[in-house]
Amino acid sequence: MGLKPPPTRGTMCACRGGPPRGLLLKWLMPINHKPTQPLARSRASAPTPEREPPRQRTFSEELQSLAAQFADRSARLEEVLAATQGRGFDLLLLLIALPFITPIPLLGLSTPFGFVIFLIGARLALGRRPWLPQRLLERELPPRFITKVLGGAGRVVRWLEVLLRPRLGFLHEQVVYRRITGTFIMLSGLLLLLPLPIPLTNTFPALTVVLLAAAALERDGVFFLVGSAAFAMTLVYFGLLALGGRRLIEDLMHRVLGG
Repeated sequence: MGLKPPPTRGTMCACRGGPPRGLLLKWLMPINHKPTQPLARSRASAPTPEREPPRQRTFSEELQSLAAQFADRSARLEEVLAATQGRGFDLLLLLIALPFITPIPLLGLSTPFGFVIFLIGARLALGRRPWLPQRLLERELPPRFITKVLGGAGRVVRWLEVLLRPRLGFLHEQVVYRRITGTFIMLSGLLLLLPLPIPLTNTFPALTVVLLAAAALERDGVFFLVGSAAFAMTLVYFGLLALGGRRLIEDLMHRVLGG
């Protein structure tokens, strides 16, 4: 029986026992060849690093920036309030009421500033935008004055920001709570404008305004509750003064009529 010659290259793939086509391609592929598909998949599946959101500037930093912005030019009060992005009236209430926290009443000053607080609080209580006379809003403020006021306000707000933070946000989202805040501020301004030479008659109303204005600046519901408690203390104090004054008048009338 004779030996059959080995199949040629052209007939190798047609042979029944020949290697499959995929095996031939594997033999013919270079050794250092690397498939690109898995690499593409690995690149596609690699997680992209998330960018950190930019840090939001605090209100004290915004006030310092405004102080630098108005350092070289005069501006109207209306322009300064608009530059504070809607929080100008809260800041104005804070700055007006802060000097009156002292135990000794500042006679002659508490009446006009208390009237301004009363006007702003009344507008808030009615659910309207705070309002000031147009003549006052259009008044030109010198650059040095604006820089000092905004710089001082920034230092005060920076101190308050240690305690302030957005908490109990529903208290500021509901209209009824904003109107309650306006009512408390309005009544505090009304008590502040009374020219009473009695200790602490400026302290309690001014403290109420400061706490409620600070709460509105940072949407802090805890400060709103503390400000409401301060307003309750204000009513108790003035109630005791009214009761004591009534008794004093009755004693005087009794002595005069009895004498």
